Amino acid sequence: MARTTRELRERRHARIRRRLAGTPERPRVAVNRSNRHISAQIIDDVAGRTLASASSIEAALRSTGGGNVAAATAVATVLAERARAAGITTVVFDRGGFDYHGRVAAFAEALRAGGLEF
Repeated sequence: MARTTRELRERRHARIRRRLAGTPERPRVAVNRSNRHISAQIIDDVAGRTLASASSIEAALRSTGGGNVAAATAVATVLAERARAAGITTVVFDRGGFDYHGRVAAFAEALRAGGLEF
């Protein structure tokens, strides 16, 4: 039975999430990428709360486009600022079943450059 691209990504994400969880000391950065936008949340899975988030849909980031490496870098920079403001320094990176390549890799590098450790 042929699986769709979305189903395959969801299976990869489920496999990753079996090993990965965010704690209050080290929350999870969950990245979501579509063709047109990129967004991410910093999540404490123990409490089930989102601690910080950023998206290329936000008014301040709309001008970056959304579907390119520059937009991913801009969103990650904003998220790193918000994380520092919330007192978060170390995180676990959840690529969401997406390949660690292109926009997702640029996002991760920008988070590191913004001061988050993972």
